[in-house]
Amino acid sequence: MPLHLTKVAFACDSVDFLRERLEARAATGMALTTRYLPKRADEIAGGSLFWILKHQLIGRSPILGFGEAEGNRIAIHLEPRLILVQARPKRAHQGWRYLEGADAPPDLDDAGAGIAEMPSAMLGELAAMGLL
Repeated sequence: MPLHLTKVAFACDSVDFLRERLEARAATGMALTTRYLPKRADEIAGGSLFWILKHQLIGRSPILGFGEAEGNRIAIHLEPRLILVQARPKRAHQGWRYLEGADAPPDLDDAGAGIAEMPSAMLGELAAMGLL
């Protein structure tokens, strides 16, 4: 199982806003920058970056690879799409953290038919109540 990363969806107040932000960056290539290459970068091949929104893991963006960025920084290249997952509580943190593949929540498409089609506001409320 691949290793994943988690990161807070900074300045995002909804799933829709995060999705729009990712799609807006699609033309220029979606990349996050960090100071250092993850020590376990080889294990992250095939992994995803899981987004934390309102203290919940809510979605993921597949990681395409790593590269160089301006200012001696490292770029984490992502697919500019948001795949919704079964919401799971997660404390906010600075930067990124590792998430073992066995601990990663399943995609909503895998969890049950029709859940991914629900309005994101409803999904957020259901997740906050612990029903998803």
